[in-house]
Amino acid sequence: MLLGLTSGCGARELAAPPQSQSPSAPATHRSVPRPPQLSRAEPVLWVGLEDHLGSHPAAMPLRLVSAGAPLTLEDAAGRSWKAASFTLRWESVALPNPLTLARRIAGPFASFESAERLAQRWRALGVTASVAHPNEWEVWAPQGSIAPEGTPIRDWTRRVHATVEPTLESPEGLQRIKGPLQITAPDGLRWNRGVFRGPFRLQRDAYGSWTLIEQVAVERYLEGVVPHEIGASSPVAALEAQTVLARTWALANSHRFNIDGYHLCSDTQCQVYSDPRLAGAAVRQAIAATRGRLLSRAGRPISAVYHATNGGVMAAGPEAWAMQPQPYLVAKIDGDEGWSQRHAIPLQQRQTVSSLLIDRSGAYGAQHPLFRWSRLITADEIRQSIGAPAQALQSPLQLNALQRGTSGRVLALQIAGADAAEPVVLRLDRIRRTLRRLPSTLFVIEPQGLDRWLIRGGGFGHGAGLSQAGAIDLAWRGWSTERILTHYYPGTIYGPLTGGVQSP
Repeated sequence: MLLGLTSGCGARELAAPPQSQSPSAPATHRSVPRPPQLSRAEPVLWVGLEDHLGSHPAAMPLRLVSAGAPLTLEDAAGRSWKAASFTLRWESVALPNPLTLARRIAGPFASFESAERLAQRWRALGVTASVAHPNEWEVWAPQGSIAPEGTPIRDWTRRVHATVEPTLESPEGLQRIKGPLQITAPDGLRWNRGVFRGPFRLQRDAYGSWTLIEQVAVERYLEGVVPHEIGASSPVAALEAQTVLARTWALANSHRFNIDGYHLCSDTQCQVYSDPRLAGAAVRQAIAATRGRLLSRAGRPISAVYHATNGGVMAAGPEAWAMQPQPYLVAKIDGDEGWSQRHAIPLQQRQTVSSLLIDRSGAYGAQHPLFRWSRLITADEIRQSIGAPAQALQSPLQLNALQRGTSGRVLALQIAGADAAEPVVLRLDRIRRTLRRLPSTLFVIEPQGLDRWLIRGGGFGHGAGLSQAGAIDLAWRGWSTERILTHYYPGTIYGPLTGGVQSP
């Protein structure tokens, strides 16, 4: 499926990309080798199980516990240890030559997609720009780089005098060990209330802390993803569609953590990945039935985004994130003939959105509990969610949908005060990331007196691509896996990839 090096415990590490524009400029961050490119025959993902470990010497120890036979730990100096469990602590070690780091930073961004869009604009100017995730998504570029027009930038410089290194707890005391570390677990490693097969790595990231990584074949990775993304009791065609999308998404996003030397994380910033043993017979059958199949366009995996329910109307990609339009992520009414006759694109007027939200008959996925929802929010809640930028706004506040997309979703939400202070405007995915009680951006606002609003909405998630509730509904109606995928991603090809994929 993919071209490149074969991943695995013994995979060769690729050279890290240059991090400065000139030999004399300081580096933007601690250099970390890129993860191996994915192989054609059996792609193996490097998945971060836990990041930012050992962020300071007093950070919590890392405990590794076997699920059966003893673990084997090997460090970069070739030393090895075998035990049922290991405890690693952290130690500050002075650098023989202090290191100066300097960078230009854009962000934070609410998602990788928005950060990557800005990074692409920066790269178009000839600048080496990297997406990073120290806490929130940011874009880093070398000191002195020209910035994309209209982009707020802050400059950051630090002189690094020490590094945090792992030490191994042993009967003889703490032993300093040299990373990266390789961990093998014949019967698996107990982690996060589950068991993972591995092999594993503990390696440094771009921030000076460490990440525990599992090296897992894509098909086994799906066993740990699909049960958590769609119910295992879903009909076969829906399970298979979700499996194809999880595989496609993983391969298309394998560059997500390049700066930190691995492919994907295991939480909601990627796809939730946990104990693969939880996959039941139906999930395993769906993985086997679709093995090696994904959605592609122009010979590359698509951006296979998906969500819980779209409320009866699909969103275009740029309605969710600051991304280039894609012909397979389009605004489209999602329901039977009657539903489509009553509601038509575009839905950019408040009244047309309100009419859709009081209806549900004939919409695909209408059985989902968040297909329709309402939330009462107050000015105090808004101020607490936004933080400092909202403190200058005098009450009573005004809440306005400044702009709607073709699907009716709010693209820009303005919070204004009673005075002349500059309003706060939340855009795209930052609306839900900030006002976390809102399940989607498909909503209308109804004032309930001073500093109180009833938000009536539909759907759960960004609304682009496949609606999981819709896929389940269509599968029960007898639609095939391919028909469901073609419905939600028009113009894509379902099947094995004929060419190769290289991470950006």
